[in-house]
Amino acid sequence: MVVRVRDSLSGRRRTVQPRPGAPLTLYVCGPTVYDAAHVGHARTYLRFDLLRRRLRFDGTAVRHVMNITDVEDKITARAKALGMPWRELARREERRFKEDLRSLGVLPPHATPRASAYVGRMAEVARTLERTGRVRRTSEGWVYAPDPTHVAKNFPVGGELERHAVLEPDHPFPADAGGAEEFLLWKPQDAPNASFPSPWGRGVPGWHLECYTMARDLLRIPVDLHGGGLDLVFPHHFAENEVALTLDGDAFARTFIHTGFVTQGGVKMSKSIGNLVPLASALDAVGADALRWYLLTPAASLRLPWDDTDAAAAKAELGRVRRTIRASLAPGAGGSVPATRFRRLVRTVADALGDGLRAHDALGDIREFALDLDQRANGRVARGDSPAARGAVAELDGLLGIALA
Repeated sequence: MVVRVRDSLSGRRRTVQPRPGAPLTLYVCGPTVYDAAHVGHARTYLRFDLLRRRLRFDGTAVRHVMNITDVEDKITARAKALGMPWRELARREERRFKEDLRSLGVLPPHATPRASAYVGRMAEVARTLERTGRVRRTSEGWVYAPDPTHVAKNFPVGGELERHAVLEPDHPFPADAGGAEEFLLWKPQDAPNASFPSPWGRGVPGWHLECYTMARDLLRIPVDLHGGGLDLVFPHHFAENEVALTLDGDAFARTFIHTGFVTQGGVKMSKSIGNLVPLASALDAVGADALRWYLLTPAASLRLPWDDTDAAAAKAELGRVRRTIRASLAPGAGGSVPATRFRRLVRTVADALGDGLRAHDALGDIREFALDLDQRANGRVARGDSPAARGAVAELDGLLGIALA
């Protein structure tokens, strides 16, 4: 079975599949490493984790790349505030981020390139864009003005931005402001801030060049699937898509997907404004399995208002489901549940994930299964069926990354 998702760019449902004879190429936008990861990040990376698990279930090979943004103004500012070199801060936070995702059970990417290692290549991309005649010098640095003929091939810029706007300084640019679609290619900057040589003097590349440059080097343009949080639609994915349209004549990705925000107090969680629940704290409070259960319960396209009480309730619910399934597998006299019932659940969960990555429906199927077991006079697995039933539960664990028994 193939996996189908809604493409954020076209609005159409698309089949996620690799090119013949090649692994499926997956590029996921990674963190800007200046502070701790929060549960909003976790929700996004969980969605791509489920995708990889579902593709693995069908035996589809995947090549997964996630960038590490270690050159950025926020890193510089925080490093100054802490009195430490920007590179030292970036490495520390990168390690913390990767450890948090490991603790959550997220499958690691096959490559995690750093922006600092790609500055030279980003400068080459900027130089190529400069030859189009669409680059101009501003007080901030060298900026690129998108080709107006690409409007129909890129994300819309206008009132639609209100659906995913992030309320933090300068991001995104006001949609009604002049030059809102322009984006930075190179910014002059000297040490002790991050600073690299370029044809325009020392400085740093614009953020939007990073993912295009890495994807072109490590995968292929267009990549099969690309995405991140909904806040990345504009300006980041708009800009990198514009670069691909200009230099490759094609979109950055064959399919884009974006995940809804986790909010707190009605506002999207954001490191920049300090409105967040650290991922490490949430893991300590409810554990990895329960946190996955909570974050996957609503549809991924919807906003999830974080609530400590709801997270604790999710932990309790998972505990009840787990105890019921464990009891059904306990050794002893045979019960009334055939292994085929467990196998049907595996297929149902796999189908839900294959059709739009509907983890919320998959968890609903598991709840109903546990309730059925609980209501039976003898909810144990039938005599002789225990090995097959345990195998089915192990497959469910692998699909969802949640231990159910």
